[in-house]
Amino acid sequence: MIFEIKTEATTIANLLQEKNIILNEYDLIIPPKETTLYPGILITIDRAIKFQLNADDQIIENYSAEKTIGGILNENKILLGRLDKVSPPINWQPHSNEKIIVTRINIEEKIITEDIAFKTITKEDAKLGWHEKKVEQKGELGKKEIKYSITYKNGQEISRIPLEKNIVSDPVTEIVIQGTYMKLGKASTGQGTWYAFKGGMFAASTSLPRGSYARVTNLENGKSVVVQINDYGPQGKGRIIDLDKVAFTSIASLGAGVIGVKVEAILN
Repeated sequence: MIFEIKTEATTIANLLQEKNIILNEYDLIIPPKETTLYPGILITIDRAIKFQLNADDQIIENYSAEKTIGGILNENKILLGRLDKVSPPINWQPHSNEKIIVTRINIEEKIITEDIAFKTITKEDAKLGWHEKKVEQKGELGKKEIKYSITYKNGQEISRIPLEKNIVSDPVTEIVIQGTYMKLGKASTGQGTWYAFKGGMFAASTSLPRGSYARVTNLENGKSVVVQINDYGPQGKGRIIDLDKVAFTSIASLGAGVIGVKVEAILN
């Protein structure tokens, strides 16, 4: 708003007092209040607004008479990078209690060395006991270098895009010899059931001691599983072993409920 005023005041300060124009601490007046008045002088008053500026992990609360968001940033010595974002935009005219957020965006290319997992091949050896295992060739991780384009938002990584890959060294396959020899005791046949217990290759038996091992074969499909006896059971005529749920599913579906099995104690 523009006003034309006639006055007998001699300074801008006297004029403000005469017209009861009150300036707040952060309001901007040009020329300064001490300036002597002369005919036709142009006096500009810019009222300061309160703002909150969030930038670089700090919050600045202050007043400013700047007419744009960009002016407030310059006033507070906040420099913007090419990719940085400002909300509201820098050409926005600020309002009272304006909240200004500066988001730093940085993109860098970085070469990172990563491991390549090795494969494991298992060979069977009928001369070794079933629980024996030997490493014939130790596996070694390979190495690869990947160049990434990494985007950071206020110092935190938000995306990583691979640009190129380079194999430094190939992985070495691990070769394991697994024994298969089992010394089996007398076989018994009957019904096998399942129950939820520990969730592993375990079973309950009324004839085999706890801690011992047994091979259980599904007589219908020939599938076998080795289990450790860790519980007593099952109860019921004709039922000779109660398999843990996990062990049961390796030789039959849970829906079968009861299956015909052959149970052989493992003596070695």
